[in-house]
Amino acid sequence: MKFRFCGDLDCPDWVLAEIATLSRISSVKMKLMGNQVVNGILGNSIDYENINKLTADAKLEKGDVKATIAAISFILTSSAKHGIDEESLSNELQQLGLPKESTAALCRIFSVKFSLLQEKLKNDSFKLTEVKKIDWQVDHILYSSFLKSDVNNPSVKLSFEVKENDEMTLQSINMSSSKFQTLLHELKQACAIMEETTPSS
Repeated sequence: MKFRFCGDLDCPDWVLAEIATLSRISSVKMKLMGNQVVNGILGNSIDYENINKLTADAKLEKGDVKATIAAISFILTSSAKHGIDEESLSNELQQLGLPKESTAALCRIFSVKFSLLQEKLKNDSFKLTEVKKIDWQVDHILYSSFLKSDVNNPSVKLSFEVKENDEMTLQSINMSSSKFQTLLHELKQACAIMEETTPSS
């Protein structure tokens, strides 16, 4: 079965396995745990001691606690990434077997923190490598003394100023006009898909 919060793909097996563990946690504690996980996603510290206390009555082992944190993190980040609405997320989590009350607690957190989660994911996606500037030029070779024949072959040179790990580097590539047309076509398709999947503010 496909799920929107997974990008219209199957839910990962490991997340399915953790739903049963999450079901053992009350809705009140799910809310508290969810807030801790969101703090971690947004770059703040997670109070693991507090989470261990919250899950003590469920008698979860240390590995189970870590797995539940990972599962909640996946649900929230994947849902934000794919722009799913609160009601749809609630329906899908209940289809997976998460109790209605726990689902409501988790979805409420998702709804409140949705914008912050999306902004964090957007920033992180360009964190390691960022294109700062793009230059281009077209060379049209009419004749080559090396080939001793008419060439009449335009080529495109793209230069990228890239920021990676706080260092600026210059990268460049040369391509034929046909390859450039293919690249341009695919970039337009990618932009169109991004516009369709990005929720309107």
